[in-house]
Amino acid sequence: MTDILCDWLNREVKLSRPVDQESFAREFSSGFLIGELLHKYELQDDFDQFSQSRVASAKLNNFSRMEPTLQLLGVQFDQNVARNIMTEQHGAATKLVYQLYVALEKKKKAGLTGVAMDAMRPSAPAKLKSVGTEMYRERLKTLVPRQADLSLQQISDNFQSKAKDMDSKKGQMYLVEQQKAKKLQEEKKIKDMEKKVVERRRQHEIMAKIQAAIIQIPKPLPQHTMQAIEAQKLLRKKREAESTYTEIRKFEQQMRKEASMHTISKLNDSMMQMVLQTRDLTASSPAITQLLNTYSDDEYIRKIQKRLEENTFAREQREKRRRKMLQEQLVAHEAQEEAYREEQLINRLMRQSQQERRIAVQLMHVRHEKEVLWQNRIYREKQFEERRLKEFQEALDREAALAKQEKIELEDQALKEKQLHAKLAAERAEARYKKHYSVCWEVVEQIIDLATKIGEYRMLTNNLIPAKLMRDWKELFLKGKPVYEQAVINPLPPEPTPQQLVELDKMNFLDEKDYNDYKVLPTDMA
Repeated sequence: MTDILCDWLNREVKLSRPVDQESFAREFSSGFLIGELLHKYELQDDFDQFSQSRVASAKLNNFSRMEPTLQLLGVQFDQNVARNIMTEQHGAATKLVYQLYVALEKKKKAGLTGVAMDAMRPSAPAKLKSVGTEMYRERLKTLVPRQADLSLQQISDNFQSKAKDMDSKKGQMYLVEQQKAKKLQEEKKIKDMEKKVVERRRQHEIMAKIQAAIIQIPKPLPQHTMQAIEAQKLLRKKREAESTYTEIRKFEQQMRKEASMHTISKLNDSMMQMVLQTRDLTASSPAITQLLNTYSDDEYIRKIQKRLEENTFAREQREKRRRKMLQEQLVAHEAQEEAYREEQLINRLMRQSQQERRIAVQLMHVRHEKEVLWQNRIYREKQFEERRLKEFQEALDREAALAKQEKIELEDQALKEKQLHAKLAAERAEARYKKHYSVCWEVVEQIIDLATKIGEYRMLTNNLIPAKLMRDWKELFLKGKPVYEQAVINPLPPEPTPQQLVELDKMNFLDEKDYNDYKVLPTDMA
């Protein structure tokens, strides 16, 4: 629609400034082009008093002057429409120009001029429109802000924008300073870390020199795989177990040989002693020989064998206990060796993984910082969401309050318009009544004057009234002139009174009537 209106304004109307779709609202916001459009159609006679300026006073002047013309064309136009056009609301200027296009095309087809359209309007709506125009101008003055206020607002906006720019610059400078401070801190931290690394290297070198000065232990070849370490452990355990078993066997064999030799020597000694004793006894007395002969050698041998068996059983039990104790000691030694090896392996692994621990600590610290940032971001987003909801609710409440206030204002305006309409209707009715009353009273007075005049003449002339005088009285009665004389016109003063002017008018009228009767008389007589 805007393109069609722009084409109509640029080609047919040919305004002083060309308009396009983008600058349509801005060009019509001052009201000058609307006045020019109405002037092109010979509807705005005071177009020379329109102003092309965009200040508030010029806009108020333009829109105040064009309002009666727009009301004459029947276009819907009030102070709200004027304010929307002044503030360049979307679609306000387009709607008004389209209504003007329709109204002007109807006027063009009807062939009416502005004077004719004004004359065709009834007097009562015209008077009502004039009153509405005054109200429109007063309301428009209250709606349109003053140019001083706009200038102050523009100055304050400029200062606010400058303040925002300065705040943004301060914020940028603060960020730059923070970045510089952070960079300096990082550089200082890096230098401190380098110093610590150098100190640690020196300490390691000193410790290495001390250890090298005390004992130089050749380092074993590194075993890179766990399988090789496990195989080496199993091989070492097998060797230690075999060596332990061989030592136990040798010890048992040696103990058995010593025990057997000891028992044999003891038996030999005991046998020798017994034989010597028997010899001595046989040589000394025959009674003892008899007793020895009666004592059985088999029983003695059985006792010796029994004692030998008991000794071997006790020895075997002692050997079992000894082997069990040695085995327990071997297991404890192996466990101790295993713990020592694991401790050495852990120490080596821990020495190798110090950097990994530092990296792990740094990663945990970074993860903690990331978690804190994430929680802060969620909290900030929640706050933003609550703030947006609060602002949205406030906007809804504000719009509801504005709508309620506007509704109340519209109701007040409608009530005032109804009161004004009732007042104007009462005034019109009163004026009509006074007009009719005055007309009727004037007619009644003239009838009474005519009747009294006729009655006086009838009394004076014995019911005979001249025809010419009766015709003069009838003509004066029909023309609404008084029958009785109002004032004396002889002599006539230089500044006559209204009654004297009425008498002069009556004389002139009667003279003209007599002249017309004189001109018509010959034809009647003929």
